Amino acid sequence: MTTSLLLIIQIVLVIILVIAVLLQKSSSIGLGAYSGSNESVFGAKGPASFLAKATFTIGFLFVVNTITLGYMYSQAAQASVVDDLLEETNIVAPVAAKTAPSVPKEETK
Repeated sequence: MTTSLLLIIQIVLVIILVIAVLLQKSSSIGLGAYSGSNESVFGAKGPASFLAKATFTIGFLFVVNTITLGYMYSQAAQASVVDDLLEETNIVAPVAAKTAPSVPKEETK
């Protein structure tokens, strides 16, 4: 139940994050930001706009939600249906062996 809720939250966060990124103004410097251009990624004053701060917050929530989902799915993957079947078989088998009538073996000549 909780993984389903977190998965729905993950999908909503992705949609909001894509919208927030697409609404931001393009800096039009392309790969120049990584080659020592005069403009930095967020400008000289840092991420001052509301959309930049909202994008950072939504991105942080997305990462936290992704880590939480990964942890929960890894915990669920450690439990196996076969383990449950083996436990049930070990409990039922000794009781059935005690109540079953014994059949005498036929001797061959």
